[in-house]
Amino acid sequence: MTVSFLLSPQQEQLKAAARGFARERLRNLAAATRAEPDPLTRALLLRPVFEDAVAAGFLKGLIPVPFGGAASSGVDAAIFLEEWAAEMPDFVISMGGPLIALAPVYQVGTPEQVERFVRPFLADSGAPLAAMAFSEPEGSANFDAEGPGLGVRTTAAPDGEEWVINGRKAWASHLPGWDGDGPDLMTIVCRTPGGISLIVAEREHLAGHIEVEQYYDLPGLKGCLTTRVQLTDVRVPRGNLLGAEGQGVALTRNAFLPSGASIGIFATAAMRQAFDVAYRFALSETRGGPVPIIDHQAVSDVLADAKGKIEAVRLLAWRALDAVLSMHPSGPELALHAKIFGSETGVAVINDLIGIVGVTAYDQNFPLVRHLMDALSYPIIEGSNVGMRRRQLQALLRTPGYDPLAASGMT
Repeated sequence: MTVSFLLSPQQEQLKAAARGFARERLRNLAAATRAEPDPLTRALLLRPVFEDAVAAGFLKGLIPVPFGGAASSGVDAAIFLEEWAAEMPDFVISMGGPLIALAPVYQVGTPEQVERFVRPFLADSGAPLAAMAFSEPEGSANFDAEGPGLGVRTTAAPDGEEWVINGRKAWASHLPGWDGDGPDLMTIVCRTPGGISLIVAEREHLAGHIEVEQYYDLPGLKGCLTTRVQLTDVRVPRGNLLGAEGQGVALTRNAFLPSGASIGIFATAAMRQAFDVAYRFALSETRGGPVPIIDHQAVSDVLADAKGKIEAVRLLAWRALDAVLSMHPSGPELALHAKIFGSETGVAVINDLIGIVGVTAYDQNFPLVRHLMDALSYPIIEGSNVGMRRRQLQALLRTPGYDPLAASGMT
């Protein structure tokens, strides 16, 4: 089959639909959340639009076709993620929980588990939420460490036909759900007698057993409901264990491949919006001189370099997300590059674009610095680049027989 980077007619329709929804529904919502000082209140502003997005079928676009969804390719997912993230990345993160929480279900879930756990996210109404309860307040860069007080501290103790889960979790979007009784599905990274494991808790198991300790007030991604929570005596059927006990380390790492690849898309969206602001500024502003500042070589050089990096990150992220969702062997490496290179390039490019505008960009009412506030999160969320992602890439490079050309398909 001929390789082509042109969008198909169907993908053009997807882009138009996603862009229309984003501009009509997300643009004003993003402004409203930035204006609301209370973290919980502003997060709850998302729910009506979330319900409309579900009714429009967009949530199914995050579920792969083999499991009943509409995500036929990673490129399709990337197209609509970029259009939404360009207007409101926090909305996409809030809605994107299934990308992570369901990934281990797809990998090792039994047919009964797949049907039961995926079903809520194939709905045509409501506002179903999924969360991957991974990070803990003490930090999770070394979540697989063994020894007293090290690694994952959340425990799941067997009690008859149930697991009893206790521990504290943080940072994942929508851990308490919309109302404090939890999301529809929570995939919990915990320590069982057999080692680090993944257990799925459903909403009926969480209600009354989850307490919010803190609502984080984030400098960017304002609409994300980000909390620290306490899980107390959450009773879950033994059959909700994913895979085998002790399989949780590998499953957790794999679960963050789709979200890691998606960070490249989020970075692309932030750079795209920042570029548009800086480019229009350079075309129209003279800053007291005789010509628009784009006529100065230094300014046009920054813009040209920024545009090239935006295109490079977009194509890398498309390739990475497509490889991950199709479970291609190149997926893990490409996802790591999209996460690391994409997120760090995003911060650098937006900072360079701020330099074109100058001190005017430091005004919160000027539409540029907010994109930097969002982008600053991308190197540290979904597995921090320093604490986790670069270590994973190091391990990959040290794998016996590693072929540098394999991920590119040029072996």
